[in-house]
Amino acid sequence: MENLMTKNIGEIVAENYRTAQVFKNHKIDFCCKGNRSIVEVAEKNKIDANLLLKEIESVQDQKNDDTIDFKTWPLDLLADYIEKTHHRYVEAQIPILNQYLAKLCRVHGERHPELLEITQHFNKCAGELAMHMKKEELILFPAVRKMIKAKQTGTLLEKPHFGTIQNPIQMMMQEHENEGDRFRLIDELSDNYTPPADACNTYRVTFSLLQEFEEDLHRHIHLENNILFPKSEALEKELND
Repeated sequence: MENLMTKNIGEIVAENYRTAQVFKNHKIDFCCKGNRSIVEVAEKNKIDANLLLKEIESVQDQKNDDTIDFKTWPLDLLADYIEKTHHRYVEAQIPILNQYLAKLCRVHGERHPELLEITQHFNKCAGELAMHMKKEELILFPAVRKMIKAKQTGTLLEKPHFGTIQNPIQMMMQEHENEGDRFRLIDELSDNYTPPADACNTYRVTFSLLQEFEEDLHRHIHLENNILFPKSEALEKELND
């Protein structure tokens, strides 16, 4: 906490981009007025400085899920986790990134035309992912839950309207590949999410959020392509034998 008190808010955001949303939630300008201290912005915005510090520290302490052994999880639990963690993350981050990218295009687009391409690719990705996730939530995941229930109750598995589970899975995997390719273009256009020398804090935060979005997408796809999908196909085969 003392370490945070010695830094201005621009430095805090530059070191950990997740903290940008904390300041944004409190309508604190961390970009143009990033040279202020926690005490200054708390007093200016009539916020308890200790509460603000706790919010920042909570965001900084967030850990990823790399150490969890998802392979041992029941398939319905894994589907629930993907939906409540990764789908909700995507839904929450898209409007934030849309806002930041639109601002960057207005302010920096003339000097950095690659921002316009990055924004176009991200907008396309956002639309495709929204449809993709709905198909998983309305078609694929319910089918997985029905298979789990059939196994638990020993009842006959009703054949789904799409035939075999492999059909929606193949569609989802193709869509995963499409969005992976799209983000590789964003990666290249952004020089591996490296802000230019004249980048402001918003610029840096946006690139960091884009990189985090891609990393989350990679974990999301890994859980499905490498665990949920093959185990679902194996379960369907087991139930139909």
